[in-house]
Amino acid sequence: MKELAPGLWQLKGALPLPNAINTYLMGDVLVDAGARFDANKILKQLEGRDLAAHALTHAHPDHQGASKLVCETRGVPFWVPVNDVHKAENPELIRTEQPESLVNKMFFKAMAGPGHVVDRALNEGDEVAGFKVLDVPGHSKGHVAYWRESDRVLVLGDVLNNMDVFTGIPGLRQPKKMLTPDPSLNLTSIKKLGVLEPSLVCFGHGAPLRDTAKFTAFCEAA
Repeated sequence: MKELAPGLWQLKGALPLPNAINTYLMGDVLVDAGARFDANKILKQLEGRDLAAHALTHAHPDHQGASKLVCETRGVPFWVPVNDVHKAENPELIRTEQPESLVNKMFFKAMAGPGHVVDRALNEGDEVAGFKVLDVPGHSKGHVAYWRESDRVLVLGDVLNNMDVFTGIPGLRQPKKMLTPDPSLNLTSIKKLGVLEPSLVCFGHGAPLRDTAKFTAFCEAA
């Protein structure tokens, strides 16, 4: 587990490629839970640490895969963006929102975990471990990001990727259209985050980015 900023750590995933599927510990809240096969790796890294809750950026198979096991093993509540609650509780509904493609079918089969009862629905403006919840839909209907204004740290899930999720090649990219129900709405969310001018950006896929100018310029040009 690597500390990225005060009270923010990045966990290692089960896949051999670094930063392929990222999860974070914000204070005492686990944000996202990777794919189903990440469960043991996540739980091992959380041993000896206080955990108050588990929250999602969005309910996709590579973010909710280990959620049920983490919540049940550690006995913590499950916090999910309000418009993704139904999918977190019944992951089969994820497939009704996603574009029809063989890739989505394969990802779901390989990564999705069982559903789990949601204890708290997250809304814009809510506070989670010192971070503010921001609504940033598009890649998922209920997608949120977490923003800490005091040091300008942003955890944005999959609104943007910092690597190609198919090839692993690093660099800022919009999420794949075949994985994104509403690319146009996601573009609006990209613009919303760009004006924040974050000093540190943490992605669902790809390495953290500390180049504010690069991030804001990409968002402006998107």
